[in-house]
Amino acid sequence: MAVTRTFSIIKPDATRRNLTGAVTKMLEEAGLRVVASKRIQMTKEQAEGFYAVHKERPFFGELVDFMISGPVVVQVLEGEDAVKRNRDVMGATNPADADDGTIRKTYAESIEANSVHGSDSDENAKIEIDYFFDEKEIVG
Repeated sequence: MAVTRTFSIIKPDATRRNLTGAVTKMLEEAGLRVVASKRIQMTKEQAEGFYAVHKERPFFGELVDFMISGPVVVQVLEGEDAVKRNRDVMGATNPADADDGTIRKTYAESIEANSVHGSDSDENAKIEIDYFFDEKEIVG
């Protein structure tokens, strides 16, 4: 397997409960390395742009409102098959369906407040990384 990068967000429900370190520890224990990380308050415009793919969905407004409700931690993760590895450690979107030991099973409050976001493909990882980071901010 090749070493690749993926994008991760620790969402407002997790930062509000001071779980940034705990979530990051789970990512690192899964074999991912944090090569860029910053805590930001996402603007409405940033959230709308980032989630533009969902613009026509009925939950779009609630998603944007949730993502701007508090700080988030955006991260670039690196590791072997990073997208798959991250998605495995995150668990299913609905925490009720997530496997024991995954981030969402352990920390999510609900399907909406599910603590983390992760890229779903290598192509989207690049787009999402570029959305929040300049190349010079990523140091491995």
